[in-house]
Amino acid sequence: MFMEISARNVFKGKIKSIKYGQILAELVIELPGGLEITSLITKTSADRMKLAVGKNVSTVVKASNVLVATD
Repeated sequence: MFMEISARNVFKGKIKSIKYGQILAELVIELPGGLEITSLITKTSADRMKLAVGKNVSTVVKASNVLVATD
């Protein structure tokens, strides 16, 4: 099955680590070249998608704002 999406920022990578909390799962996804993306998703979604370390995934980034601050 192939799904088309409107987001332009799609990056393929591999799950490097998963930390489960009571409600959320924190995923660290390693992209080719070593860059990492961290994502928080619900634990229910991680379980439903059968996510595991080493699994290949696609990340979709669609944000209207990216905020950066410094002192």
